[in-house]
Amino acid sequence: MRKLWLALALLPALALAQDMVTRDGVTLTPAQETQAEAIGDQLRCLVCQNESIEDSNAKLAGQLRGIIRQQVVQGVPDRDIMNYMVQRYGIFVLLKPPVSPLTWLLYAMPVLALLLGGAAFFLARRNAAPPAPLTEAERARLDELL
Repeated sequence: MRKLWLALALLPALALAQDMVTRDGVTLTPAQETQAEAIGDQLRCLVCQNESIEDSNAKLAGQLRGIIRQQVVQGVPDRDIMNYMVQRYGIFVLLKPPVSPLTWLLYAMPVLALLLGGAAFFLARRNAAPPAPLTEAERARLDELL
């Protein structure tokens, strides 16, 4: 009878434990897991570079996910977690870096490349001399080949 009462007393704890998610060595509630995934989706895997840490299978990405989840469990605000990652790994860790003097060149590079490529193309065409006309020997050889 004592075991039955103990089982009944632990039943609510068991029901709560079923709602918990364990990932990267940290146990979270579903809401905390959703919050951690949202943060991880904004951070670049430093190994893969074009994947978020949530999508990456790299060991470093797993470690970063663990750090994020630990901070989420501790109640650290999202902005502070993002700032921590930027302070530790630099602005490169953000998949979408903010527009700032540091990133102006990054955002302007496609436009600059098109402008410089177009200018080089038109300058090369304008400065190119027309081909010299064929000599009589070249014409004879061409007629012979055709």
